[in-house]
Amino acid sequence: MNIFMKRYEKLGEKFEPAEIIVRKSLRVNTLKIDEKVLIERLQRQNIGLKKIDFLEHGYNYEAPFSMGATPEFLFGYYYLQEAASQLPVQVLAPSENDLVLDMAASPGSKTTQISQCMNNKGKVIALDNNFPRLFSLRINLERMGIKNVIVYKKDARFALDFGLEFDKILLDAPCSGNYCIEENYFEQKTVDGVKERSRIQKELLKAAVKVLKVNGVLVYSTCSLEPEENEMNIDWLLKKYNNIKLEDTGLAIGDPGLVEAFGEKLNPELKKCRRLWPHKTGTEGFFIAKIRKIS
Repeated sequence: MNIFMKRYEKLGEKFEPAEIIVRKSLRVNTLKIDEKVLIERLQRQNIGLKKIDFLEHGYNYEAPFSMGATPEFLFGYYYLQEAASQLPVQVLAPSENDLVLDMAASPGSKTTQISQCMNNKGKVIALDNNFPRLFSLRINLERMGIKNVIVYKKDARFALDFGLEFDKILLDAPCSGNYCIEENYFEQKTVDGVKERSRIQKELLKAAVKVLKVNGVLVYSTCSLEPEENEMNIDWLLKKYNNIKLEDTGLAIGDPGLVEAFGEKLNPELKKCRRLWPHKTGTEGFFIAKIRKIS
């Protein structure tokens, strides 16, 4: 048994990764097409679609061909986005009047979803420090008909440079991923690598708190299952700042956040977070925390 599976057993989860099936999913882009019209159009092409009950515009699909090569995809009528990946923006719930910061925006799945929630109004500042990934972001913004996003090539740890405070911030942090995303995940990842990711994530979290307005909301998410990148980061954040609090995500799917990991007691408020285990949810692994700045 590899070291990660042993860690999961210590967290109370025992499963066989090879047996887990994550269904393919998409998000309808209501900025460009009526949802019902698109579904009927896709169904006529022998595409099987089932509404995902915990998502606003998400569907599982089965298709006899690549869904990334249809006219509807090229027109930006939908985005191929895994179900769990659609949850952080729903928790953030940006509105038309908000100034929003997307701290790790490329390739744009959540950025375009933010704009969709805002009806292409308000303003979104989207950051990424990787030029090739920024190219993908710009292509997706154009394809999806997004008009309210300003893109910068910038390390989000220095977001304070803008001299702005944001109503809503999404930090979908660069992370170690999980075994549903990467082939040979267990052979490629190390616990030391997880801890290094956690260090960078803490720096991003500090930057986010600094530029968040009072009463503003920060959603922190990762597609990692490792406590060091999730609950332990938020536990650290709550100890460091006394002007923030955790709020319930409002999600029914997933488990409450861990309040103990590997023998270490964590803040009991972490139960308000959500942790999605693939063997329980049928989605990729995910972690979501909702943080409000109170002063």
